[in-house]
Amino acid sequence: MNIPSELKYTKDHEWIRIEGDVATVGITDFAQGELGDIVYVEVETLDETLDQEEVFGTVEAVKTVSDLFLPLSGTIVEFNEALEDEPEKVNSDPYGEGWMIKVKISDSSEVDGLMSADEYKELVGA
Repeated sequence: MNIPSELKYTKDHEWIRIEGDVATVGITDFAQGELGDIVYVEVETLDETLDQEEVFGTVEAVKTVSDLFLPLSGTIVEFNEALEDEPEKVNSDPYGEGWMIKVKISDSSEVDGLMSADEYKELVGA
């Protein structure tokens, strides 16, 4: 299982990469493995400002639909449109081409509440 050490994680299995005041968000390798083949990613919150842990979209796999929770409060500034035609990128490259959204962070202090890679490994038993 791939859990990059430079990322932060949530208990809901989202990862976050922070670059300045913008964060890239996706779901973890563990999450995509648990979901199975992903067939659709829906994000209807583009340009909306949401609070931490609010639902920003859904991911649909063959057998289930799961909500996606925002790791940090902010405004959704970009959606990975490649996922509209190739949602399977979330399965094949969850930390790269399978990223989902970019968020302009509104409260950087919330980063302190996210998990490190080691803490996330402990959560998932890796």
